Amino acid sequence: MTFTEEYKQKLVSAEKAVSVIKSGDWIDYGWTTCAPDALDKALAARAEDLTDVNVRGGIVMKPLAIFEREDGPSRFTWNSWHMGGYERKLISRGCSFYNPMRYSELPRYYRESATPPRVAMFQVAPMDKHGFFNFGPNASHMNAVCDVAEIIIVEVNQNMPVCLGGSEVGVHISRVDYIVEGENPPIAELGAGGPPTEVDQKVAEQIVKEIPNGACLQLGIGGMPNTVGSLIAQSDLKDLGVHTEMYVDGFVDIAKAGKITGANKNIDRFRQTYAFGAGTQKMYDYMDHNPELMSAPVDYTNDTRQIAQIDNFISINNCVDLDLFGQVNAESAGTKNISGAGGQLDFVLGAYLSKGGKSFICCSSTFTDREGNLHSRIRPTLADGSIVTDTRANIHYLVTEYGMVNLKGLSTWQKAEAIISVSHPQFQQELIDAAAKMNIWRNTNK
Repeated sequence: MTFTEEYKQKLVSAEKAVSVIKSGDWIDYGWTTCAPDALDKALAARAEDLTDVNVRGGIVMKPLAIFEREDGPSRFTWNSWHMGGYERKLISRGCSFYNPMRYSELPRYYRESATPPRVAMFQVAPMDKHGFFNFGPNASHMNAVCDVAEIIIVEVNQNMPVCLGGSEVGVHISRVDYIVEGENPPIAELGAGGPPTEVDQKVAEQIVKEIPNGACLQLGIGGMPNTVGSLIAQSDLKDLGVHTEMYVDGFVDIAKAGKITGANKNIDRFRQTYAFGAGTQKMYDYMDHNPELMSAPVDYTNDTRQIAQIDNFISINNCVDLDLFGQVNAESAGTKNISGAGGQLDFVLGAYLSKGGKSFICCSSTFTDREGNLHSRIRPTLADGSIVTDTRANIHYLVTEYGMVNLKGLSTWQKAEAIISVSHPQFQQELIDAAAKMNIWRNTNK
């Protein structure tokens, strides 16, 4: 039987495909841009037949039909590996919950899980001549999902970019149970955000000065990492490399400016390596069939042992807030979940193991609440319920608009002094007083 004949045999309607789902099932919706569309709508249409269906996925980039129904939360529960804005909104409806997990651990988790998905359904690129459906910019942990799912349903989308790589970039038709041809919606975009603020610019300028020629970059999501990317694209830096968890628009700008060659990478030389990508159509067009890019599973990209092999590794990430002990929260506002552990800690650790490597945690020194009140992101201690993403022993460089400090190896009083030095002047005395009460301030401090 040819692949084309097998394709025809397995091709069904979305309604037929989701008919295999039963009450009590655990099902998997893929990851980010490959979340199903037609299959999601078909499952929502038969929701009245179902109860207690657990759905796993992460960074949902558009509304899900199963939860747009008024009775959705009583029939489906969303279990997120990393939350985006839509998933946060579902929390208030009592149907969305975060699964605490280092992102790099997902492939092993699936393969050893006591509750593997009975059904996995997700969008893919059209089948190639060898019988493979490419995962698009979502290699991540998708092959591990397919390894353990009892039933695999793929939804073909002509707009899904084909992302090349080293391994685990697609699923073969022989492993697929049902094929659905959807409506080919545009791949969901993650906006690049507004223009950089003055604070973003000040933080980015300090970081770019620390990047040598030939460095290998990891950029997190957010305004500040994006601004760093823009400044790098305008800089005189050359022969940069990429080894990152998330591929973002900033890398496209740097590459098109001729700054990325990967010539100095110790592994995957000349390749831009990433676990998943989410951005604008410009980025998806750049990723499509681009042999310079290397799509790889997250237990490779985020493995500290791989990161450590690459000299001059530069890791740049955001945080929500931090305290005077150097504990970094990048996940929550108190008990309110914002995102997830992701791979920040993996890259903080890996960058420091790299010869010449540096990790930067950056943030604005303050934020303004809805009532217009100014608050410091640097706190005496983290708020009750806040999550420690990076422990006090891990942070390397901290950067705000008021400066950059290297916190590695400092004693508690030195660390408190350094952190306060880059806080907003309006809050410095309050922080000093708090440090003194916590016995991490010396009378001889400046």
